[in-house]
Amino acid sequence: MGGPGAGPECKIGPRPVAERNPPVAHGAARGGPGLKFVSLKICRECFYTVFEDEIHSVIVENQLFKPGERIAIGASGGKDSTVLAYVLSELNRRHNYGVDLFLLSVDEGITGYRDDSLETVKRNEVQYGLPLKVVSYKELYGWTMDEIVKIIGLKNNCTFCGVFRRQALDRGAALLKVDKLATGHNADDIAETVLLNILRGDIARLSRCTSITTGEDGPIPRCKPFKYTYEKEIVIYPFHWLPNLNQLFTYAYFKRLDYFSTECIYSPNAYRGFAREFIKDLERIRPRAILDIIKSGEDFRISTSTKMPEQGICERCGYISSQARLFRMPNCARKPASLKWCKACVLLEGLNRGLPKLGIGRSRGLNNDRKKDMKQSHGTENIGSKQCGTLDF
Repeated sequence: MGGPGAGPECKIGPRPVAERNPPVAHGAARGGPGLKFVSLKICRECFYTVFEDEIHSVIVENQLFKPGERIAIGASGGKDSTVLAYVLSELNRRHNYGVDLFLLSVDEGITGYRDDSLETVKRNEVQYGLPLKVVSYKELYGWTMDEIVKIIGLKNNCTFCGVFRRQALDRGAALLKVDKLATGHNADDIAETVLLNILRGDIARLSRCTSITTGEDGPIPRCKPFKYTYEKEIVIYPFHWLPNLNQLFTYAYFKRLDYFSTECIYSPNAYRGFAREFIKDLERIRPRAILDIIKSGEDFRISTSTKMPEQGICERCGYISSQARLFRMPNCARKPASLKWCKACVLLEGLNRGLPKLGIGRSRGLNNDRKKDMKQSHGTENIGSKQCGTLDF
């Protein structure tokens, strides 16, 4: 770290500053709105303390966990989920949360990407002493993402993967018999989702994407302990617990963290990537733009006629989903022609029937209802079951 006089001193502890200074919250945890952020010159050790204390404050103030609960951590091997697993295991011991933690991973079947990242998760299982459960697309759906991409190409693959992954996490959590699923979504991720929902006119979903706890009316509630944590802070944090400098560069860079801070091999064309670049440009001009976007999403006032689709039960697989809406099977000789299927089953049916684009397109209940109302008001036939084709996810 250097001796006295080697540089500016840490504003929290009596040590010289040895690295870049992350933004630090003052006065309260980031669980509340309108917090003032300042940039302090702090040393490495004090940054780790502040980072962990802020996550603890968010957990306590938002009552994310209760003693005796079983918590699954969505683990991909990337920086967010790896840091989340470590921090939660440390805070659970330090502050006696009294919860049982598990690692839950989804194998999408992406050769050269997910198979390698799962090796990191398996090492985390040993390092943190947390039981690991892996569920795969192949087991659940009979398809891997590699097989799906061969059929549909790169344009719509994120639609399939997003729907399947969300349901796979719920099914894996059910197998573990957990009470809640904790994910590593950080402030940058949430700001991107806010922007995406606005761009595609899905205002009703702003409430879900900005809430720190979601899915209370679904199969497994989810929580986001990193909701107010910048991605840059998470990138800095892993330097703390790596034993030595050699392992630091071997593990953090070559062994997944830096690698998985980039994109999945199938996602360069994803719509989210454009939102991410836009937000990064905003952040260069206004450093707290990310938190401002989240705050704006929280403050949007929704009219009483604009509501999230009601939860339904899929008639095919029994999954609870807001996407379990009336679906008309094309060219179907059997009755009934209209079925209440979840989005995953609609996509699977398309794949299995050689119609991979069957479930692609804007299928949001809110937008379909709006289209229906507009067409009925003009005295025209409702054609809401046809694909929109303008937005793929």
